[in-house]
This record gives sequence, structure tokens and C-alpha cells, in this order.
Amino acid sequence: MSVVHQLSPGWLLDHLSFINKSNYQLHKLCEPCYCKNEPMSVHPDSLHMDSVSSFGTSATFIASDSTTKLPNDEGGNCEKLRQKYVFRSELFDVTKPYITSPTDKDCQQTTGKEDLMDGVKKEISSSTIRKKRKRCVVFNQGELDAMEYHKKIRRLILDGSSQLIQEGLKSGFLHPLSEKRDSKPIALPLDTCNLSELCEMAKLLPSLNEMELQTLQLMEDNMSVTEQDLFSRVVENNSSFTKLITLMGQKYLLPPKTSFLLSDISCMHPLLNCRKTYDVIVIDPPWQNKSVKRSNRYNYLSPLQIKQLPIPKLAAPNCLIVTWVTNKQKNLRFVKEELYPSWSVDIVAEWHWVKITSSGEFVFPLDSPHKKPYEVLILGRVREKTDLSLRNADVKVLSIPDHKLIVSVPCTLHSHKPPLAEVLKDYIKPNGECLELFARNLQPGWTSWGNEVLKFQHVDYFIALESGS
Repeated sequence: MSVVHQLSPGWLLDHLSFINKSNYQLHKLCEPCYCKNEPMSVHPDSLHMDSVSSFGTSATFIASDSTTKLPNDEGGNCEKLRQKYVFRSELFDVTKPYITSPTDKDCQQTTGKEDLMDGVKKEISSSTIRKKRKRCVVFNQGELDAMEYHKKIRRLILDGSSQLIQEGLKSGFLHPLSEKRDSKPIALPLDTCNLSELCEMAKLLPSLNEMELQTLQLMEDNMSVTEQDLFSRVVENNSSFTKLITLMGQKYLLPPKTSFLLSDISCMHPLLNCRKTYDVIVIDPPWQNKSVKRSNRYNYLSPLQIKQLPIPKLAAPNCLIVTWVTNKQKNLRFVKEELYPSWSVDIVAEWHWVKITSSGEFVFPLDSPHKKPYEVLILGRVREKTDLSLRNADVKVLSIPDHKLIVSVPCTLHSHKPPLAEVLKDYIKPNGECLELFARNLQPGWTSWGNEVLKFQHVDYFIALESGS
């Protein structure tokens, strides 16, 4: 379970536990014909399926590679080498607050002495002759709106988080540090696939007609599919086994009971062609901001492009829509005043994800004028076309409470959001269909879409704990 504690303010989550929560593995003899096959070559212009066999649920990955074999026995059979994968725990090794800049420290020291809501703040700067002087900086309207919003929710964040953090410290999930220690930098390979570029390349492939756009189910070992298959249809792993695929020379782990579409916003028709509607849709849009522009980390979308997402076609009646929003008030207003109304979605709640260290501190000072230790989620319901929202009396879902907190230690990978499956399950019907848009990883029981949908499934983000026959 990813929910460590649930109190009236919200939930304390263990993101790493959610990824690694299953712990099954299977050893069995493989068929003689598989052993005689030569390892499949990896062509840069094709996608191959590696032979995989395992037991597992959720996201502890137990996979076997067709290129890894033990010697033949006397009967002509051989046993494959099974490996159990777990997500790298060091990617959640957040032991102390993120380092703040000198400007942040100055602002923290002066915040208590100055009224930040009067539109003027004092900053300390050094001249070339090392003489300190004060200069006034006038806040723009966006900054004033952000401070007003923070003022409204500050007590909610502080009090609610404190309760959950104290419970985590009592249970031993969070550990107070006797001394601060620097986290070692994490070295990960840099030669992973640029999935978004692959999506651009896919547009040059010949288009398939609608009859050919059926869902691709990964059922057999040693099956191979082309890149065109991957980019033109939803791929499903409906088995109880983890699948290991190789794409452009890079390996990705697909947990059981997952499905995905690797494409950008211009190629969503395979998702629509499935003729499936969803009971919950989680959206993490690539919002435009200065940091994204400078780093060129990912392609952002304009508000108009986000509004054009085919939510009305994907959403089932009474569908729960959950949208991640940055702390930029312009984006928050857009979701509330334009985006949801355009999709016929009524806002029902506003939640916050609070990011803490493993010792229970905020990753950024709560009152930092630059970065806040929380992000916003806006929850809404698709407006019913009839008065009878739920015709089946046996299907009961709870009303969604407002102002809940999701508190967790964040992954150090950029934009690796905490799992929402367990905190949302009470608010959707049992066995409901779940969809995540702009996803960067896969979740069992969910369909995931995005131009980087396999990014955090790369095998290098995992460790092979053990192996054996």
C-alpha cells in the first residue's frame, strides 16, 4: 500500500512502496525451442519484444531476457535466468531541504519584518565596490495573486502536514536526522531514448486505416512488433507477467495489467479508436513557464492546445477529472474558469501535494517567495446530461472532500508525480477504467498516454536485486 497514514487532513504516501509493492517471482523450465533460438538482434529502426516470463502485480518487475540463459540440461531443456527489479531507492533519498539561493535566504530573513502584501519588497544587493544598498522591487500582479493565494492556504498546509508528519515520525516511516548529510549525486546513463523525438519521427510513417488500428496485446514470448505498431495503436500487457521491450537499443519494463499509447497530442486517435470511456482521468499538462523555456526540458503546450484535449469523448458519465496545476495563478484560473467549463466539468475539490524530506521537513521553506513546497490538484466531475447520474443503485461512490493534502517524499526525477490510485479509489466506482494523460510512467490497472510515457520505465531506473533459476 502506498498510503502509510490516513488522517482527517489527508494522506501520507510512500511513493517508492507503491512502485515496489508486489514481491512475487516464478522459476520454471523454458521450452526447448526457445533455447535453440538465437538472441534477437536489435535494429535501430525496429522494436523487438524480449522473451519474458514472471509472476507479479503492480510494479515490482520480475522479468527474464531471452538473451540470458543457463546451460542446457541433459533433457535438452534449459532454465532462463529470472531477475527481480526494484526501483532505485536513492531516487527518493531526500534527506534535507533543497538548497536555497542567497536571495531566498535574504527574503526569508526579511519576510517577518516587512509586509509583503503592500506591493513592495526590499532586496539586498551588492555593488561592484562591495557596498550594500537597498532597492525597491514592485511586485507584478501575478506575484501579488500568488501571495494572496498562499496567504489563504498557508494554515491549511502547515497544520495538516504537521499532523501527518508527526504520525509518520511516530510510526518510524519518517526518521529525524541527528545530523545533516549531503546526498550523493545519482549517476544515471544519459543515452536513454528521446521519446518525444521518436514521436515526431513516427509522423513520417505511413498511416494505417482504422481497421488496422486495433489494440496490440503483448501475450506471447519472443514476439516482435514494428515501430509503426507501437506508435499507431494502444499497447496492452494484460498478462500477469512483466514484459521487457527494447526500443532504439534501450530497454523498458512494462508492469502487468498496463496499457499505453506513445504519441503526442496530434496522434491521439488510437486512444479514441478503442471506443473505451474512463471513470477517472488524471492530467499533468506540460505547462509553459520560464524554467521550461530556459532548460528546454520538454515541449510545453499553450492553454488553447490543452483545451483541445478530447476529454468529452474519453470521459464516462460522472467521470472524475483530476488536473495537476502549477502554483502560477494564471494557470489555476485558466483551469477553473475556462478549461473545466469547456469540458462541462464541475469543480468539486482542490487538493494539495506537499513535498517533504524523509525527516519530515518541507523541501522548500513554506513562505519562500520563489518556490513553494506544494502543488495543486483540481478535481471535478463531468456534468451529467440527465438527472439520473448513477442508474445502478448498487454503485456508490463517496462525495469528494475539499482541501485534502497528499504528503510524500518526492522522487528526485523531474515531474515524477506521486501515485493517486489509492487515494482516489473511494471516489470512483469499483473496477473503474483509469486514464493518465501526459504520463511518464505506467501504473497497473491504468491506461497511460504521452510522448514520454515510457520514460521512467527505463531499466536503468531499476536495480536487479537477485537472480536465479
